[in-house]
Amino acid sequence: MASLPTATRLKAAVGFASHIGRREDNQDFAASCLADDGSHHGLVAALADGVGGRKGGRVAAELSVRSFIDDYLSQTEALSPQKTAGRALESINYWLHRQGQKDENVRGMSCAFTGVVIKGNRLHSFHVGDTRLYRWREGYLGQMTQDHKPEGGEDSPYLTRAIGFEEVVRIDYRIHDIFPHDRLLLCSDGMHAKVPEAQINAILSERLSADDTAQKLVDMAISNGGDDNATVLIIDIFELPPATVKDLDAAISRLPMREPPEVGEIIDDFKLEVMLADGMYSRVFKARDLSATGPLSTVVLKFPKPHNLGAETLARQAFVRETWVASRVQHMWIGSVLQLPPKRQTCLYVAQPFYEGETLEKRLSRKPAIGLSEGIDIATKLAKALGSLHRAGVIHRDVKPDNVILLKDGGLKLVDLGFARLPALDEKTGVLPPGTNNYMAPELFEGQWGDERSDIFALGVTLHRLFTGGTFPYGESEPFTKPTLKRPDLLTHKRHDAPGWLESIILQSLAPNPDERFQDGFEMAFTLETGSYGVNPASIRKASRFNPARPWQMATAVLTALVLIMGAMQLGLIHGPDVEAAKTFLREHGFPELN
Repeated sequence: MASLPTATRLKAAVGFASHIGRREDNQDFAASCLADDGSHHGLVAALADGVGGRKGGRVAAELSVRSFIDDYLSQTEALSPQKTAGRALESINYWLHRQGQKDENVRGMSCAFTGVVIKGNRLHSFHVGDTRLYRWREGYLGQMTQDHKPEGGEDSPYLTRAIGFEEVVRIDYRIHDIFPHDRLLLCSDGMHAKVPEAQINAILSERLSADDTAQKLVDMAISNGGDDNATVLIIDIFELPPATVKDLDAAISRLPMREPPEVGEIIDDFKLEVMLADGMYSRVFKARDLSATGPLSTVVLKFPKPHNLGAETLARQAFVRETWVASRVQHMWIGSVLQLPPKRQTCLYVAQPFYEGETLEKRLSRKPAIGLSEGIDIATKLAKALGSLHRAGVIHRDVKPDNVILLKDGGLKLVDLGFARLPALDEKTGVLPPGTNNYMAPELFEGQWGDERSDIFALGVTLHRLFTGGTFPYGESEPFTKPTLKRPDLLTHKRHDAPGWLESIILQSLAPNPDERFQDGFEMAFTLETGSYGVNPASIRKASRFNPARPWQMATAVLTALVLIMGAMQLGLIHGPDVEAAKTFLREHGFPELN
């Protein structure tokens, strides 16, 4: 039975223990955070060990761990951990190195560092120095990091790399698989130098709580003669969240593509009943799920067409995008993707709920025209739907009336996220980004990749068509050609009941300069709801010939002319036919008859 995806969060337990040993102070520092704010950041943890003999070792250790965790959690979860947590380490390394050169109190401060991020079904590790990461799985212990020691000097107290050693740090970044019931161990050399791996494995295999396991390992290091700081961080994995983009990409790559089916066929217990669309790259059907009953029994299936050049790659990427977005951006006005039971799907297609209604494009083709209040309601909902995507780091890239379904209950769905830009998946290639040319912002034709503001431009075109009955603000151009972006047609010239603030909002969204548009969907939605915005963007003002002072200048000029004419008539300076012409001019402007 097809069902809506349910997002489950990572479930894990973290244990910590540390001992000062026989040192004067403890220069180890460890911390972790399991994101519980509704995001998909997952779990981030790190352990650092201040390098012995260097001033400020504890400062370096604590700053490195805190910066690693804080910077990772402050970034959008759509970005890869390598770009977020990795950049944080590079930044703190540079600061520590510079500070260690300037401040005598912390001269040469540095630390060994090991950090992990568990996101989706992947473990990301970051390592510098001789702290370590181990993974225990079903009785087997594996070391996941390599100590950075001089060649042949495994027992040497010296390191070849550490955070703060040099201006640029070389970080060992690795991606590992992670499964429920795995145990992770992060530790300083004060523990792993005194506890053999056989003893570590035996203690982890006891499956004590994370805290008890950490404490037992630290106690073992001290009882084995350890005099250095000994610190242990244990992470027990219970459940894993939905797959990330890369996880989905790997899974989807295993699904074969087939020739597009025909009406009447049964595929994976879906009976194809009606063909809804048959385009260049895909064929879409309304289908009935023979294994389900009720509202979810009617679905939409979208099959790629493999005979088109590059269609297989595009189809697989589209599946990844739509599935990833649907599992992470759950909004009442964004279309979702159905999650099929394991092993049910035997070929590549996208399954979605069937929404009863019509596309906005179809609605624009029939009368009566959409009313002003209804149109503003649709516009606000669309802007909020875009805003929810933008706050998740997702760019739709194909906003248009064809991709808006107006539901019978008054709601709507923004659909077709197969072209969406995911920062974790997309890299700039030099090829023009996808989209429909009449809705594409000018910067997209210049090779830029598109961001929230290019979505706003497409929404501006969509809203102009919504309120004018379908006309394009710049006129409609031929497919695959760049539109001519002249000054847009004014909404108030097409629709006399449109308020000036609504026209101003649409003009701002259509500004050629992205900086002059709304910065995301929520900003535009707020302005639509308040209805108080009334200033055109600078580019529109510059293009306009209207001068706000002109009416007053004209009135002054007319008044001056009238006074002069009346004075000339009374002085007898106007004679013959000119008198009658002057009287007519004065009557037309409301002045009394002069003798």
